Amino acid sequence: MTLRNERVRKELMRDISDILRKEIRGLAGVVSVLDVEVSHDNSFAKVIYSVLGSPEQVEKTKEIIEKSTPKVRFEVGKRIRLRLTPELKFVYTDSLEKGSKVSEIIDKISRGEI
Repeated sequence: MTLRNERVRKELMRDISDILRKEIRGLAGVVSVLDVEVSHDNSFAKVIYSVLGSPEQVEKTKEIIEKSTPKVRFEVGKRIRLRLTPELKFVYTDSLEKGSKVSEIIDKISRGEI
């Protein structure tokens, strides 16, 4: 990965997080952009995100993000100075949820509850 790609990746992470927080209505739970994988020519970006919340909140948020992808891409295009705004693909991961459950179990063990 070139230095330029890395800069674009970081800027996309920051901008997409901001856009999801401020521009997209109806998101349930806490949405976190964990990583953005950018193609070598910056024409494509895979946005890896997680949602902390109930299963219903997670499903609702996944649907809203899916429907809002064109709006998010449009907003990214207004903020980032690239010849071509990358095509965005949102990919959900439940790693935050798993990490949260592991922490909970460790806490219970340390308190002697398990």
